[in-house]
Amino acid sequence: VVILYNTISDRSQLKMIPVVGRRLLHQLAAAEATTLLPVTASRAYTTPSVQQQAEAATQAVAAAPRIVLQQQGEEGVSSSSSTTPTTSNSRPRWLEQLGVIRTDWTREEIAEVYHTPILDLVYNAATVHRMYNDPQMVQRCTLLSIKTGGCPENCNYCSQSSHWDDTGVKAEKLLDLEPVYQAALRAHQAGSTRFCMGAAWRGPSQIGPRQWQRVLDMVSKIRGLGMEVCTTLGMVTPEQASQLREAGLTAYNHNLDTSPEYYSKVTTTRKYEDRLTTLKAVRDAGISVCAGGIIGLGEGPQDRVGLIHQLATLPEHPESVPINRLVAIKGTPLGDTGIEPPSGLDLVRCIATARVVMPATVVRLSAGRLNLSIADQAMAFMAGANSIFDGDKLLTTANNDRNEDSIMFETLGLRSRPAFMPYASGGESSRTFDSEAAAVEAMGGSGCKAPNEEAKRAPLNSQAMAAGVGAATEASAAAAAQAAASEGGCCGGGCKA
Repeated sequence: VVILYNTISDRSQLKMIPVVGRRLLHQLAAAEATTLLPVTASRAYTTPSVQQQAEAATQAVAAAPRIVLQQQGEEGVSSSSSTTPTTSNSRPRWLEQLGVIRTDWTREEIAEVYHTPILDLVYNAATVHRMYNDPQMVQRCTLLSIKTGGCPENCNYCSQSSHWDDTGVKAEKLLDLEPVYQAALRAHQAGSTRFCMGAAWRGPSQIGPRQWQRVLDMVSKIRGLGMEVCTTLGMVTPEQASQLREAGLTAYNHNLDTSPEYYSKVTTTRKYEDRLTTLKAVRDAGISVCAGGIIGLGEGPQDRVGLIHQLATLPEHPESVPINRLVAIKGTPLGDTGIEPPSGLDLVRCIATARVVMPATVVRLSAGRLNLSIADQAMAFMAGANSIFDGDKLLTTANNDRNEDSIMFETLGLRSRPAFMPYASGGESSRTFDSEAAAVEAMGGSGCKAPNEEAKRAPLNSQAMAAGVGAATEASAAAAAQAAASEGGCCGGGCKA
């Protein structure tokens, strides 16, 4: 691959190199702690013939400049500098390593990414997006409040806090299992592949064992529909996280909201460290981590940079990063301040920065889409967003109508991401869990929790996906799942395949 790279003088001819080769080279550079010069690539969706590749290489070989692989630690490459790291040709390191997964980002680097002129930023983000994702594939998710109002936290943006009297939201009991299941069933029939449940409390430790068991039963029953299941239940202990995993939970959402420095302006009833502790418990339990933030809280650009920096320097990047645009609610401190909401381009800038900095993460275009045009949202998808919430309600606020989203998908040529495609970002425990879930799904959704070791390894080849060796598509996912099923690695517990 390196030899072929070195034969290409015209970078526009990089399309002649199959995407697998380019992505292997990026991984090689990352594994060997090297800096690749230069790295500018756009994903090719059709692989040229071997003859075409050979002809392109032959035409370029005479005048081809050689790519230099420089070891990190040489002059201008160290990430410990207080300024943006650069390489020997004076280009910023993040541009030279565009698409390489790193957790050693500096704030200065991310600030430079964030403040890149918007069209250049979106171009770079779109380039990275195509290295790891099919840009036409966007996941449709549904969110339901299973326990509304009466929350003891004092988040300044939230209508469910018991600290605010005039939001129009009253405290309700935890919903019963059946209405939640029926809501998930309707969402599934409408095309959603991920069902998310939120509860307005500090954490499960606040409720009794029977209520907690009801939540676990919700997770298991909805998982049986063949949907990914996500919950946002506040702060959880390692034991509670393990119980959620055993119930079949795919992902746990716990947003950091904003930068560590600005967090006390958002809430004072918990600390930033509490959020990070929960994220660790979730990942250690083998659950996919979903963590992002909100723009429009009165923060400045430096706080948006700080949020993304915090996420990008976790031990592993989150599998999912939702970017929310504040929906100001009357009766909350932030809803009564008259702060001007972020523009569509503000949202695009944050999404694009997250995509450049966390290349393989699913960036979720979450709350705040209601008054965005299709053009605004198209720009967000171009910049790297590959998930939305559909349905007419998000917890307590209005959301885009499903029919409107269907029209948008058709207009933009988008397709719905199926459930249980592997998440390339994140820790090994989460990837293993996703593979087990896919194996169960391939076996007919029977809930079998004991596939043999071969079946655990086979579905979707998530480790290879994480290394960037293949592009995730519906066809390849289905084929891999079928192959896993045909291995027959089941415990004999009634699997349909």
